[in-house]
Amino acid sequence: MNDTLGFKDLFKKSVLHLESFGTVSYIDIILGLACSFGIGMFIYWIYKRYFRGVVYSYNYNVSFVLMTMITTLIIMTISTNIILSLGMVGALSIVRFRTAVKDPLDIVYMFWAISAGIATGAKMYPLSIIGSLVFGLVIAWLSKKKIKHEAYLLIIRHTEEATDELRVLLQKLNTKLKSKSVRNGFTEVTLEINIVDDNTAFMKIIDNIQGVQTCSLVNYTGDYAQ
Repeated sequence: MNDTLGFKDLFKKSVLHLESFGTVSYIDIILGLACSFGIGMFIYWIYKRYFRGVVYSYNYNVSFVLMTMITTLIIMTISTNIILSLGMVGALSIVRFRTAVKDPLDIVYMFWAISAGIATGAKMYPLSIIGSLVFGLVIAWLSKKKIKHEAYLLIIRHTEEATDELRVLLQKLNTKLKSKSVRNGFTEVTLEINIVDDNTAFMKIIDNIQGVQTCSLVNYTGDYAQ
């Protein structure tokens, strides 16, 4: 006799036991949501503490907490019945997320929240807690590693009389030209420059050059567009 259950048998079994949605106890629900909330708040704190982007988004950070809890709730729901799991997959397949994520590290935080929610919903509490602690320690360790050379954009607006002196100075600073525009007798150049240990003394030298109107420094994230 073949004891192997096929998909049709599992489907029939799920239909016959469709009232088995109460298999998730109230204790499991409270414990799972509490654990996912704690992990979500830990992700929230790590993201806020070690954020290195240009503009910090509070709403985006809060979404990690809710994403962890929602994923836990989904896993708890579909684990009770195969009919629900198939229906949930179909329902989620029509959802389209079109929010642009510019920083690749933000995607890592998203997967972290989802993975923690899946593990918590599957009642693998040690896995979700220990895994989250390890991820947090790795992010903290990598964020504290000092970056000796950090890229910035140097924007200079000057007249023709400052061109020669600026060219000599910029060659010494080892800059890379990103864009150049000429308008109404003024030239505006945007250059990429690496700064060592936050040393910006060269900006005073540039500002003292005859013919330089403005000189500004902008943190470069790779998304600059003229």
